[in-house]
Amino acid sequence: MKNTEEYLDILRKIDSKPDISQRKLAQELNFSLGKLNYCIKALRNKGLIKIKNFEQNPKKFKYIYILTPKGIKKKTMLTINFIKVKMREYEKLKIELKKMRKNV
Repeated sequence: MKNTEEYLDILRKIDSKPDISQRKLAQELNFSLGKLNYCIKALRNKGLIKIKNFEQNPKKFKYIYILTPKGIKKKTMLTINFIKVKMREYEKLKIELKKMRKNV
């Protein structure tokens, strides 16, 4: 599940900040730069994101990350699944709390 949550976090950040640098993205997600680079490549290889460099930028290392239609669909599915998992956890905690109150 952890990889799924990490990919979801990356997809969310890229969607909200497509021109963010890898270094800044790694900092915001609390990833090492190497880990983020590995994840970005995996997302690109799966066809979930496109990476383009700014044509007019004299420093050709400035990139923009774009979610593909497949990436948008995946982000939506991951979000729905994440919410379902959290709702199940919440329901379990409510039941557990109820049992604890009865035992007190």
